[in-house]
Amino acid sequence: MAVKKIYKLGSNVLRKKSVQVKEFDQELERKVEDLHDTLLNFQNEYEIGRAIAAPQIGYHQKIVYYNKDGNEILMVNPVIIEKSSQTFAVWDSCFSFNVNFFVKIQRAKQIKVKYQDIKGEEYVEEFSDDLSELFQHEIDHLYGILATDHLEDNKDIVMREVWERKYR
Repeated sequence: MAVKKIYKLGSNVLRKKSVQVKEFDQELERKVEDLHDTLLNFQNEYEIGRAIAAPQIGYHQKIVYYNKDGNEILMVNPVIIEKSSQTFAVWDSCFSFNVNFFVKIQRAKQIKVKYQDIKGEEYVEEFSDDLSELFQHEIDHLYGILATDHLEDNKDIVMREVWERKYR
């Protein structure tokens, strides 16, 4: 449908909690198309990124859209119902940071997520490693939480050029 503005760090829009999707209708389909178009546009422009959460484009509903090399996952009303006690350090960034910098944070190595699809059908799926980290990041957006909120040491912030050179 349309490429939407991505709200940036510092915007109050990103701190607002999202509400459950109750209507699985054409309006939801339109929002998912906007997420799709905005994600693909960002990927083309910045050559990075795998997923986007609805609040990042101003829709305060619980929707997460993933698209990597044409492989799509849509999560409506996602809830993390289980997290492994094992964690790992990741360099996390965000479209809302324009991917200008990365923060090193801890994430659960595995998660189990309950969510619905575009028709309201329920699923429970397990994710590990990079997808675990990614979906924790995106689901955090639904609650007004940003990757920077997980930062334990302010020395664990690097600019993208440094991340590209040292950690990618």
